[in-house]
Amino acid sequence: MTKKLAIIATKGTLDWAYPPFILASTAAALGYDVQIFFTFYGLQLLKKKLNLQVTSLGNPGMPMPMPMPVLAQALPGMQTMMTTMMKRKMKSKGVADLAELRELCQEADVKFIACQMTVDLFDMEHSEFIDGLEYAGAAAFFEFAGESDICMYI
Repeated sequence: MTKKLAIIATKGTLDWAYPPFILASTAAALGYDVQIFFTFYGLQLLKKKLNLQVTSLGNPGMPMPMPMPVLAQALPGMQTMMTTMMKRKMKSKGVADLAELRELCQEADVKFIACQMTVDLFDMEHSEFIDGLEYAGAAAFFEFAGESDICMYI
């Protein structure tokens, strides 16, 4: 019997985009049947044009090259600077590009489900998103998640 991994992706920042795709692609490579349910801000991970930023606000564990008080992190331009620094560091360490990682998941038959309620809530259009998605509500995801061996909320 095939093991199953169910992931709920709710975050829309660059740093929070990697965990669902890394875990899903790894599980798929190990033979798991994998589904990711993207809801609320997690829908940003499914957009054709990925323009994700990093934010350290609310993430005190983020390693910074120098200690920086929270107030300084809120200054204009800091998020852009931190995003640039993170992308540069990822590239220097050979971390896969997010779009490539997302494609790898799709090639490995990871099922992507976009929460239709959230799409409607934020007046999003299906044309904004990559191909190969299923649009459904939480009930459709629970059919799979209820039988999964592992269920993660990211």
